[in-house]
Amino acid sequence: MRLLAHPLWLVGFRPFFALACLSGMSLPVLWVLMFTGAMPAPATALSALQWHAHEMFFGFGWAVLGGFLLTSTKNWVKVRGYHGGALVFLALAWLFERAGMGFGGAWPAALALVSANLFLVAIVAMLLWTLARHRAADAFRDNYFFILILPLFIVAKNLMLDGEHFQAGWSMTLGLFRVAFLAMLERTLTQFMRGVFQAAILRHPALDTAIKSLALVLVFGGLMPPWLWGGLALLLALLLAGRFVFWKPHLALRRLDIGIMYLGYLAIVVQLLLEAISATAGAAWVGSVPVHMFTFGVMGLVVPAMLIRISRGHTGRKVVFDSVDRLVLWIMILALVSRVGAPQLHPEGYTLWLGLAAGCWFAGFGILAWRYIPFLMQPRVDGKEH
Repeated sequence: MRLLAHPLWLVGFRPFFALACLSGMSLPVLWVLMFTGAMPAPATALSALQWHAHEMFFGFGWAVLGGFLLTSTKNWVKVRGYHGGALVFLALAWLFERAGMGFGGAWPAALALVSANLFLVAIVAMLLWTLARHRAADAFRDNYFFILILPLFIVAKNLMLDGEHFQAGWSMTLGLFRVAFLAMLERTLTQFMRGVFQAAILRHPALDTAIKSLALVLVFGGLMPPWLWGGLALLLALLLAGRFVFWKPHLALRRLDIGIMYLGYLAIVVQLLLEAISATAGAAWVGSVPVHMFTFGVMGLVVPAMLIRISRGHTGRKVVFDSVDRLVLWIMILALVSRVGAPQLHPEGYTLWLGLAAGCWFAGFGILAWRYIPFLMQPRVDGKEH
């Protein structure tokens, strides 16, 4: 079929980065409209807050993570990877889930359950099959962390959808994304620093494994006594901060395209410190600061830079961040300041800051959609197949 041969279905990042751009534009704006009462909550059994958290993590977040892992796993184990009909199915399943999250309240319970789980169960099974079947050829021996966390996303998702266990579900979900981002940052920053600055950063197997192992334990922080959860979060923050010193930030921060990844790394450190304070001493922040430090500080900063780099490099183009790309990164930094920092200084303007942050996401991902979806829809410019 001509549809299956379209360039959009050649590699996993193509359809899912397009969906990430579109959901990154729309989901925060929809939440602000619901929060301010300008539009009703979705017609489902979920509360507006449940819908918002679920869609940001499992709509936007998994469009990004799914696109990244579908592409990277095939490179790690040196296989062709999923393409054609397999990607069409996954994209349709993702869209089916969005429809269920918006209108599933009127659906039969079985259909709503299928819509909520089809995409995630399918993509997790496909990724696990790739990693397990080709384990001997895997270039990264620590990919067992992905093998461990991927099925846990299904558990965390269904906890989020259960109002009684919602808090445990989003805490577990954030922890799982934290493990994934830590693994990705280790690999990508090592490569970027070597390629851009000819600089080696500290990579010690024992330290790296300890960091990811502790992050994996913290996935279950919500089940721990608060003092233990807070203590482990503080320990992980200190380990990450100590390693950061040896990652040559004085070089990385000279360039926005690399430096913003370092800011995302630091946001993980800050988020863990905030989590430790919340778990042990409590705090009177305006808004859900620890979780938004992760969504805006880690996902909001790292994802656009990663999307630009992969969309350029994997379509055969030179990986260069031009002035418009850099503008997007500055917009996303403004979004972080507006959502997390500004409300602490001027809480009376909370709704204004919320709207500004959502507007930044709309602008940032809107520019990325305008610029890069056409790249994703076209063949590689260097003549290679995929």
